Amino acid sequence: MSRAAPLVLAAPSGTGKTTLARRLVDTSERFVFSISATTRPAREGETSGVDYHFVDRPAFEARIEDGALVEWATVHGHLYGTPRSELDEAAARSEHVVLDIDVQGARQIRNTVANAKLIFVLPPSIEIMMERLKGRGTEDDQEVACRLRSALDELQAVPEFDYVVINDDLDCCVKEIESIVAGQDGAKAASVPLENIEVFRAGVARVLEQEYTHANG
Repeated sequence: MSRAAPLVLAAPSGTGKTTLARRLVDTSERFVFSISATTRPAREGETSGVDYHFVDRPAFEARIEDGALVEWATVHGHLYGTPRSELDEAAARSEHVVLDIDVQGARQIRNTVANAKLIFVLPPSIEIMMERLKGRGTEDDQEVACRLRSALDELQAVPEFDYVVINDDLDCCVKEIESIVAGQDGAKAASVPLENIEVFRAGVARVLEQEYTHANG
């Protein structure tokens, strides 16, 4: 039996990427959710070993040195990484491990896991992206501005991905990703044109300039 392909999902903040990853896992036995290691403090309601493997910085750095992480990156001041064991255990069960990671991590996976499928997820509009981002209530204006600046860089990386999907209707988005994993390349033909990505990126820059100038720095 061939090795199951890891599935990389990357997206700007406010896209609903983690919700999408969880729905994939919840609705199909073929997918398992990769649990990342992070130095970020746990938020209210989060559990170590379920949401993330919460570790301190020295422990995380030891994992890097030991080669125990297949990818890692610094995101918003915290370290995040994917334990190699997550991929190995999923492959042994012939399951597709879902990697809910950032663009930096996706690039590392591209270089280290030949059969991985890289999918960039977009929100249906900037307005909905901002509504989701601000609606979480976990970031102040400075943190929102930081995530918007990161989004500008992330959107430039879209051509590096195999597919682009829009997370408008969650169930439809899940079905589209399942088609991609099943090798139905028609989904690729429906990917968002790059010129649309540039328009979206310009809109993010406009929101950042008009609403968060005071939070820049």
